[in-house]
Amino acid sequence: MSVEDLTLAQAQELRRGTVVLACLALLRKPSYGYALLETLNDAGVTVDGNTLYPLLRRLEKQGLLTSEWNTDESRPRKFYQVSPDGSRVRSGLVREWQDLVASISRLTEESG
Repeated sequence: MSVEDLTLAQAQELRRGTVVLACLALLRKPSYGYALLETLNDAGVTVDGNTLYPLLRRLEKQGLLTSEWNTDESRPRKFYQVSPDGSRVRSGLVREWQDLVASISRLTEESG
């Protein structure tokens, strides 16, 4: 395996946990799966539907998201939004993320 392939694989692992935080951050306002997928990808948080849709269902099952079907349009869409518990978890994850970024920044500067 080349260094580039190894880097890509490790970067994918690194991003995997950030998708939860990104979803909780974006779903302050209701959104349906495909729109969320587009927003994440446009923001540089690369994720595919085979990852996102099961994640949304899992977060809903955990009580971090609520959902509601919108049948007003020709195509029904399931809209997700952060629940009150999801908002509290998001706040905690943001603090963890900020602490982690600060720690990694210190480590990479020291080893630089």
